[in-house]
Amino acid sequence: MLVQATPELLAEFGATPGSMTLIDTPTMERLQKKVRVDRVAGGGSAANTAVVAARMGLSTGFLGTVADDAAGSDFARDLQAQKVTYPSRDTARDTSVPTARCLILVTPEGERTMFTYLGACVDFTPADVLPATVAAARVTYLEGYLFDLPQSQAAFHRAAELAHAAGRQVALTLSDTFCIQRHREAFRELVRNSVDLLFANEEELKALYETDSLEDALARVARDAGVTAVTRGEKGAVVVKGTERHDVPTQSVRAVDTTGAGDAFAAGFLAGWARDRSLADCADLGNKAAGAVILQMGARPGDDFLLRV
Repeated sequence: MLVQATPELLAEFGATPGSMTLIDTPTMERLQKKVRVDRVAGGGSAANTAVVAARMGLSTGFLGTVADDAAGSDFARDLQAQKVTYPSRDTARDTSVPTARCLILVTPEGERTMFTYLGACVDFTPADVLPATVAAARVTYLEGYLFDLPQSQAAFHRAAELAHAAGRQVALTLSDTFCIQRHREAFRELVRNSVDLLFANEEELKALYETDSLEDALARVARDAGVTAVTRGEKGAVVVKGTERHDVPTQSVRAVDTTGAGDAFAAGFLAGWARDRSLADCADLGNKAAGAVILQMGARPGDDFLLRV
């Protein structure tokens, strides 16, 4: 749910600009009463990535839980309309726990601050990791926002085991600095032992290694992950693989809404990765996908999105 907001509204809500705050049902209801929602659309970080990658010509699928309610049905229809396979639609949960939703406050400079009610999506267990879906995917992409509960962490490890057993690869996005702070050691262990391709923005990577230096964080992650792609906003992206490094610039644009920029970057990068493009080319595709998404409200590309690999 997208809301055009002022810095004063963020202050009233007690929100750190650019952050994601987890909230409960009563808090979501209270916040919604204080704002006018400008747009409602399907979302979710990994779902956004799947949609953008599909728009770039990849075959994509999504695993994630929804409730057996109107929002859950809308979410499933939205993914299918975007040509994303959604096998989880047949396992919708009891409606006592509603489908997840996110209230996104977008300030005039395009920065987004999110309040997220996780709802049914946290009821994702190893049993929801469908072996045939994982085995069919060249890359299984894991969304760090889902990492809070032990059952979800177990699902991540199960997905990685299945992917590697099938000779496939595992990608992870760190998603949010606060999530990293809550589970830093568990994330580090996952990166060291299970991740072939890591996505993060500059602040997330520094949070993972508890350092104020990007160079220090890059040096350390180069020893832990196979390939790491780090987004730096208007500075572009940097990709490291062992001692190999690529600093890839991006074209500066006036952002309307940065919601989903990281999701789109990952989609563009993965689109190149799946087509065996060079690391620098993958990052360039990621930059272009992110640049296209931030020119409009919302995290999904508009009808004029024409970027292909």
